[in-house]
Amino acid sequence: MGIPGRKSALDTELVSTITRRVAIGGGVAMTGLAGLTAAAYAFSPHFFKQYFRELSAGSAPAGRIPDIGKWPDKGLHAAWLGHSTVLLKVDGYTILTDPVFSDVAGISLGLLTVGVRRRVQPPVGLDKLPPIDLVLVSHAHMDHLDKPSLRALEGPRTHIVTASHTKDLFRSDRYAQATELGWGETVQAGPARVRAFEVNHWGARMRTDTYRGYNGYTVEVGKRRVLFGGDTALTGTFRSARFTSDIDLAIMPIGAYNPWIRFHCTPEQAWRMGEDARAHYLLPVHHQTFNLSREPLLEPVERFVGAAGSRPERVALYEIGQEFHLS
Repeated sequence: MGIPGRKSALDTELVSTITRRVAIGGGVAMTGLAGLTAAAYAFSPHFFKQYFRELSAGSAPAGRIPDIGKWPDKGLHAAWLGHSTVLLKVDGYTILTDPVFSDVAGISLGLLTVGVRRRVQPPVGLDKLPPIDLVLVSHAHMDHLDKPSLRALEGPRTHIVTASHTKDLFRSDRYAQATELGWGETVQAGPARVRAFEVNHWGARMRTDTYRGYNGYTVEVGKRRVLFGGDTALTGTFRSARFTSDIDLAIMPIGAYNPWIRFHCTPEQAWRMGEDARAHYLLPVHHQTFNLSREPLLEPVERFVGAAGSRPERVALYEIGQEFHLS
């Protein structure tokens, strides 16, 4: 830690680096942007120090590569692609949750994106995905709504369902159908019936746009039922996500609870909410991919498996790139 009111040599170097990188290309607009970025550093030096540490470290390749080309058109199949991004194939219908494939999840400042850098590369790139029928976006936070990824997924066959007051953040007219849902609202997207439900989080992308929504979703395709919990702290609302019969697979967030427990659940709480929804299998996400909090890298998944008790086989997968299949 530096002395209050005095800038260390490292601080000075980082401000200079930020200014130099943002100002590449010259011009008054870029120079002004560089000044704003350097000013932002003065208010949040810890963030920028972490940013440049992660930038120099790079990201590791995923330890597993799912063989999605061999997935049949019958049954429920899933692969965790990192953070909250899960590829699903439900009786031949493809779904992608909170797609984030960028190296850095954050805000674009010209040639520089300021945000959190991936620890692990996506095991499947955007160019290797099958055609996507449905994209689900839970809320507008930058590690869940990634503009470059959504731009790459645009197409005449792809439906996108997102939270209320978030369509303005991407080119919604480039999709076959773009639907904003509030809590309790539903939409039919091909064979998929999607319902949004309330979670315990918040939706603002920046500090001032607090009007933006935030959702969990249930998806019903034929006899298959999937729940996507989005991002949430502990809440009793997962009981409202129940169907008349049990949910096959619940995708639950388990990381970033230390110190952000007001907005992110613990692994044990995630398990409890999955139980509230009557899910047979639970797929843990929102861990191992970005450095968002203080808990050790593998603590969330270890605690989640511990919460499963005598039924660890109900944990659908543990590692980025791993697959789950239910015939």
